[in-house]
Amino acid sequence: MDADQNFQQLNLTLPPAPKPAGIYKPILISGTLAYVSGHGSVQTDGTLMRGKAGADINADEAKLAARQVGLTILATLKANLGSLNRVARVIKVLGMVNATPDFERHPYVINGCSELFASVWGPDNGIGVRSAVGMGSLPDNIPVEIEAVFELKA
Repeated sequence: MDADQNFQQLNLTLPPAPKPAGIYKPILISGTLAYVSGHGSVQTDGTLMRGKAGADINADEAKLAARQVGLTILATLKANLGSLNRVARVIKVLGMVNATPDFERHPYVINGCSELFASVWGPDNGIGVRSAVGMGSLPDNIPVEIEAVFELKA
């Protein structure tokens, strides 16, 4: 089964691919690599999920926000590549969690995105290297921001 079919079987809906909120490109392709800028948790109606882990939302809610960020990244990939099948594999994910200083479950939160990617591209190609870190704040008080690098098929 291919990535587009895998995504279809998940019965999920992509949010709109976000427009840049500053001077940057949402995706940059260089050779066989696609660099995706930091994305937030855009919902299907175009609004942002908001909240700080450990204060406004708990770890499970933050994990759902990370999954939504993953969907937002998929929307950008699909809008720019035409198909998720153009992705050969996930190379790297950097997940940033808007969290209180005592919140320690950053890897658990970012699993929301990593699990989604593994479901779309499989455990071999959908899981790359990863960092999960806490931040004192994120733009618009979003709970999670994630950037990623993907290898494209030749």
